[in-house]
Amino acid sequence: MIAIINYGVGNLRSVEKAFEAVGAKAVVTNDARAIGAADKVVLPGVGAFGECARSLRASGLDECVLAAAQQQKPLLGLCVGLQLLFDEGHEFGVHQGLGLMRGRVVRFPENGLRVPQIGWNQIEELQPHPLLEGLTEGTYFYFVHSYRIKADDGANVLAKTEYGIRYPTICASGSVCGVQFHPEKSQDAGLRLLANFAALK
Repeated sequence: MIAIINYGVGNLRSVEKAFEAVGAKAVVTNDARAIGAADKVVLPGVGAFGECARSLRASGLDECVLAAAQQQKPLLGLCVGLQLLFDEGHEFGVHQGLGLMRGRVVRFPENGLRVPQIGWNQIEELQPHPLLEGLTEGTYFYFVHSYRIKADDGANVLAKTEYGIRYPTICASGSVCGVQFHPEKSQDAGLRLLANFAALK
């Protein structure tokens, strides 16, 4: 069973329905016991980094995320959920993340492109990973964000995307992984990625 953590942010039902569409059993829950009993855990996130970090800690469910990582359960961060896996976010101040990967979250540079990035963009695969099985080079996914990952360790970066600057969009460390885009809004490619996650051991 896949537990989708409900800490008060994000359109969680669309993520749940996307997993259902690929035949994976998933449930939206804020029950720490249910999350602890799950085989895999999904950390969604929509909005500002600081608000999401505060909501996650206020709910006490940050401990469930850390426990899943410690137990080496497959853990997937979505959008701001990926960003929360890193050390800190620099959005309206500096806010502490979960520290499961080294790095920080910073705003896109002011280079004439529209910020936030909204719409379809391609990924450039940098290293193979089961999460990317069956996804070809240049696959398009759907993005909505103003801030990007600056990873300290390039070994954690599975794929990058170009938007004025090349930045990490799929990251992983051990059983912990995450994507900057919204797979639940990314049609067939997004469903394939979620099916790949559901198949992780």
